[in-house]
Amino acid sequence: MNKIGKRSVILLLIAAMIFIPFGTSAIAQSKNMDNDVSGEAMAADFLVIRPLGIVASVLGTAVFIVSLPFSALGGNTKTACRKLVQDPAKFTFTRPLGEF
Repeated sequence: MNKIGKRSVILLLIAAMIFIPFGTSAIAQSKNMDNDVSGEAMAADFLVIRPLGIVASVLGTAVFIVSLPFSALGGNTKTACRKLVQDPAKFTFTRPLGEF
């Protein structure tokens, strides 16, 4: 590649590195943060997702109790509790209806 071509490529790369963060912030600002949840999403959440979340919470608790001796030996009881019990419970009981 000749000298002018190399300089052009380097200049293009520098310009891209400078202007890409500005472009991504402009895209992020242009997205409409609409908090309106549709009735269909709420109904699907209430009728399908929440019952599945309750099942996941019960099964996660059961798996945690069964795996408790092994996680205690491994020293990761808090992590196992968070992943198997707390996260499914938060997903099921504390998030707003219709927000997945």
